[in-house]
Amino acid sequence: MKNAFCFIFIFCFSVITFAESKTQYVNPFIGTANNGHTFPGAAMPFGFIQTSPETGNTGWRYCSGYNYADSIIIGFAQNHLNGTGCLDLGDILFLPFSGTLKDKDYSSRFDKKSEKAIPGYYKVNLADFGVDVELTATDHTAFHKYTFNKGDAHILVNLQSGLSGDDNVLKNRVIKSNFNIENETIVSGQNRVRVWVSRNFYYVIEFSKPFKKSNELPKAKGENAKKIIFDFDVKPGESIMLKIAISTVSVEGAKFNLKTENPGWNFINLKNKANNVWENLLSRVKIEGNQAQKENFYTSLYHLYLQPSNIADVNGQYRGANDSVFTAPSKQYYSTLSLWDTFRAAHPLYTILMPERVDNLVASMLEHYRTAGILPIWTLWGKETYCMIGNHAIPVIVDAYMKGFRGFDIEKAYEAIKMTATTNHINSNWDIYTKYGYFPFDLEKKESVSRTLENCIDDWSIALMARSLGKEDDYQFFSKRAQFYKKLFDPQTKFMRGKDSKGNWRIPFDALGLSHASSFGGDYTEGNAWQYTWHVPQDVEGLTELFGGKEKLAYKLDSLFKLESTIKGAGFVLDVTGLIGQYAHGNEPSHHVAYLFTLLDKGWRTQELVREINDKFYINKPDGLCGNDDCGQMSAWYIFTAMGFYPVNPVSGQYVFGAPQLPKVTLALPGNKNFSIEAKNLSVQNKYVQSIILNGKVYDKEFINHIDIMNGGKLIYIMGPNPKINKD
Repeated sequence: MKNAFCFIFIFCFSVITFAESKTQYVNPFIGTANNGHTFPGAAMPFGFIQTSPETGNTGWRYCSGYNYADSIIIGFAQNHLNGTGCLDLGDILFLPFSGTLKDKDYSSRFDKKSEKAIPGYYKVNLADFGVDVELTATDHTAFHKYTFNKGDAHILVNLQSGLSGDDNVLKNRVIKSNFNIENETIVSGQNRVRVWVSRNFYYVIEFSKPFKKSNELPKAKGENAKKIIFDFDVKPGESIMLKIAISTVSVEGAKFNLKTENPGWNFINLKNKANNVWENLLSRVKIEGNQAQKENFYTSLYHLYLQPSNIADVNGQYRGANDSVFTAPSKQYYSTLSLWDTFRAAHPLYTILMPERVDNLVASMLEHYRTAGILPIWTLWGKETYCMIGNHAIPVIVDAYMKGFRGFDIEKAYEAIKMTATTNHINSNWDIYTKYGYFPFDLEKKESVSRTLENCIDDWSIALMARSLGKEDDYQFFSKRAQFYKKLFDPQTKFMRGKDSKGNWRIPFDALGLSHASSFGGDYTEGNAWQYTWHVPQDVEGLTELFGGKEKLAYKLDSLFKLESTIKGAGFVLDVTGLIGQYAHGNEPSHHVAYLFTLLDKGWRTQELVREINDKFYINKPDGLCGNDDCGQMSAWYIFTAMGFYPVNPVSGQYVFGAPQLPKVTLALPGNKNFSIEAKNLSVQNKYVQSIILNGKVYDKEFINHIDIMNGGKLIYIMGPNPKINKD
């Protein structure tokens, strides 16, 4: 296996260019309604700034600060999260206006028809004020242009605002704030805030025209930051621009970011530059398909590339997990790592589509280990949130290592992996885990089953790397731990069940009962026994043995999709969405499940289901996503599935065959190579794979290897009607 993956990347992408614009198909409004939790504003790939409108800033509805169904905008903040289920950021809210603001009503109606969003640019008209707003961005700066059609220009700079769970948290989010008017065009300062994590941000704001007066609004109880209105002399139709840069390190760092990335006042030039960067990145993939398919595909690519975020300043400095300032050797330090979500498909997709960033992503994880003592779990602005379960930086690093990436210290990486998997920390009490061979629900009160299953994936990954490095004792230890999932399989009910420290199953047991640790507890993470029993992607053969063979496992698995789509449980269960029976596509533990049928000799069922999931849950409309995009993981599933394969085991270097959803996909790869996937005779009637041809030879395996793709070539699917083979 090692020989299949260890190869040298030449980071030189194909000189072939795909002339048709790809950014024209990106619709940033997809996922902005319901609970997709995406935002429509301007951002750069993997950038620190995501400047976007906000229509609300408290509660689950506003995890990204924006909901398409709203008709009111409260302002334009400088950073946001893409598709998450938790709230933070939304720092430094600007609201341009004419006339006077109503008492404590800092908002305006807006006309949906005036909204426009493309990669790197957003525009809207604030109807109540007659102000046209345009936004664009660089990696570390935002550029705003406000056209005051009525004259009488004012800009509210709200340093207290942000995104939080409720109004009380919002009022108390700012722990400390410093604000300085340097002159009549420049203001700067620093806030220390606490919502999801405690963090410092430093900023500098520069206006294109001197303000004539400033007026501080009164603070509410608990508020520590200022809300200031700046007044300007303008003629009707005149524009005022402002630039803002942020830093985790210092005001000087923010100023250097601004000077380096955005020194002038040419808004159109910067907008076009941002669009060109997106165009070049999106053009690494060319697809054939109809308008809706192209919009879904390129928007998914766009969402995939919004994060992780490089939070290091232009000079490479960043503030780490312990609040100390460090310099990243590569001048890149990535955070916004939603690893419980993204290790499944997003990171494997990065190794194909943007391999030049993978080494720095791993190096960033090792930097986090250096300052925090463990590898990242879910990091925001370099801080650990301890959100979700497992230690899924481990499979990401092992996957990179096994695929031949060597731009990081291998021994240091293994040290970080082993320490994280053996040193007790939040949600990972290894003493209990090793003693019992699982997490007993009476000793670990929350998510005992899910945490056991997730850790087995990590342990399998460690064993793989240990064997490759010749660490035989570690290989034996982690291989044994990787089998712990078997102790929670109940042979009577055929479910993964909670078990106490005496070996007793949890009673009563309801396989449909949902649980969510943060609001209810229970044995599962945002799911139930029906959804988590299949969560052994690293050892499908072992799971098959527990069920008594492929036929029995396939029969039980098929039942998952045929049950009633009921939501049964207490606490917060809004993440359990996109239901087909009890299959929940809106939540990540289900993402590999449909592909298991291929490994159970029933590939036709995989092909049937992925088409149904694709058609139901990926629609090019604001409410077209069935759940949180979760920092690109939902999008990654679609991209892989559209190409015709998926990384069921994300560390194996193998992609299990499904069925392509597009007539043709061409990938521009390192070393001037191209890999194309073509579906011959693809139609609604012919959606099943009859045969597979790889580089001119009939291919009879269940999967394609990573090395097969990265070496370039052609994969052809011959499509036809359902062969009805072994359909029982």
